[in-house]
Amino acid sequence: MGILANVLVGLVAALHAYILVMEMFLWEKKPGRGLHGFGPDMARATAPLAANQGLYNGFLAAGLVWGLIVGDPTGFQVQVFFLVCVVIAGVFGAATANRRILFAQALPGALALAAVLVAR
Repeated sequence: MGILANVLVGLVAALHAYILVMEMFLWEKKPGRGLHGFGPDMARATAPLAANQGLYNGFLAAGLVWGLIVGDPTGFQVQVFFLVCVVIAGVFGAATANRRILFAQALPGALALAAVLVAR
């Protein structure tokens, strides 16, 4: 179960690294605009906000990677903390921005969190 937990934590970290790239570097380009259906003007107007969100997603990814590489008990505690942050951010994003975030962010985070807790 520990291997599955580590794989799921790694996948959630990769997801948030991907979100960082989309929001910080590709927001005004076709892949970023297509993510939310924004036209060039809206993408340009919202780019600073997206970059800020991307930076936070990068912090989540970094925290999860840290949790994977540091030994226990710290690694377990770090993983739980950052996965809880992912789930809370996903639920908040789903409630305030787009319901897809519940399935794209909160659900993977919750599954990884459950696996980490069970593997303990």
